[in-house]
Order: sequence, then structure tokens, then C-alpha cells
Amino acid sequence: MNTNIRERQFIFAVPFYIWYNIYKYFSGRDNAMNILYINACVRVNSRTARLAAYYIERRGHKVKETALISERMTVMDEGRLNEREEALRKSDTENELLKFAAEFSRADEIIIAAPYWDLSFPSQLKTYIENICVPGVTFDYTDDGFPRGLCRAKRLIYVTTAGGRGLPYDFGYGYIKALCGAYFGIEDTRLICAEGLDIVGADEDAILEAARRDIDGLIADIERKEGTEHEH
Repeated sequence: MNTNIRERQFIFAVPFYIWYNIYKYFSGRDNAMNILYINACVRVNSRTARLAAYYIERRGHKVKETALISERMTVMDEGRLNEREEALRKSDTENELLKFAAEFSRADEIIIAAPYWDLSFPSQLKTYIENICVPGVTFDYTDDGFPRGLCRAKRLIYVTTAGGRGLPYDFGYGYIKALCGAYFGIEDTRLICAEGLDIVGADEDAILEAARRDIDGLIADIERKEGTEHEH
């Protein structure tokens, strides 16, 4: 090929490369998502946490983990409620009583890992929810008194495992799904579940592998939707 032709091709290619990368930057394609991982697992080798870790690894974005067993949050009482209201008046989002709500509201995607306990989940997760349900941070009210979500996240992924089968999820995942829709403004909630792990004769590895395949399918669906959103 003629040297002059190669030089002209390079000259025209450079501006295209620059503009393409500017486009990718402002369209958000190269910007890492801010994923919040709420770990409500208690056991060190938790099967629920292992499934959540697989999802996080496959998702491939920056993750901020809040391990509830380590945070040792306190339930809300009158004194803490009054202190939180004072922090709200001062817009002090770094205050201990507002920081978890602020993190939750800023996340692009949220993952909750919680084993199936007593028809719902461990009590640490309920305490966490009490700490993040803050008017003016994660939700507010319309003039008519209806809750309106203020959270940035487009979706929440709920990961759980259960020893038995055929269990109702209304008070665990169902409760979180209702909160997301009614209060937080998070419209897309997904359930990842592995059941029957403790039944005599159950193949635990096979059950967890099936759940990992479900995760692969879920991520493929999410990435297709994200690609469509970027195109528009």
C-alpha cells in the first residue's frame, strides 16, 4: 500500500477513535456501575453468600459490600429516631444514622443475600431496612400522602437458599419486592433461589450448579437490556 494512503487513513481514523470514545464515555458504556451488596448471611461458608459471590463475579462491576453481621446495627428507638431527624434537618448524610440510607439511594444496582429463615430472613436484614427507610433519602411523600421512591437503582437482585422445598416467599423476597415498588422506586426485582439443599439424599452441588446456571441466564438478560438502553 502507498505510504501516503496509509498516512491519510491514519489521519482520518484518529478523529473517529477520539469521538467514539467520547461517545462511549458520555453514554455510560465505559463507566463502572455502583453496585451495593447487602450481605445478610450469618455462616462463614454460607451457600447463599457463595451464590451471591458468583453473581458479583459474573457481573464484573465495582461492588461495595455491607456485611450486616459485622455492622451490628441497632434497632430504631425513640432516641435514635430523634437523632436521625436532627441529622436530616442538617442534611448530614455522613451521620451514622443516615449513611446506609444514602448508600442505598445512590447505588445503581443492589444485591441482597439472605438465607431463608423462619419464612423470611435473618433479623439483621430487618434492622437494616429500618435504618434505610428514611423520608427524604430513600423515599418521600407526594402531596396526596403516597410514598414516592428516591432510589437510583434500576434493579434489585435477591439471593436466597433454603433447606426445604415448596416454601412461601411472601414474607422474605415478597416483602423486599413490595418495599422496592411501593417505597424505593425500584421497579425491577429478581429472585435467585436454591431450594431443597438439606433434604436427605439431595445433591447439594447439583442444586447450586443449577442456581448458577439461572444466574448466567439472568445476567445475559440484564446485559441485553443494558445494551438496548445504551442504543437509545
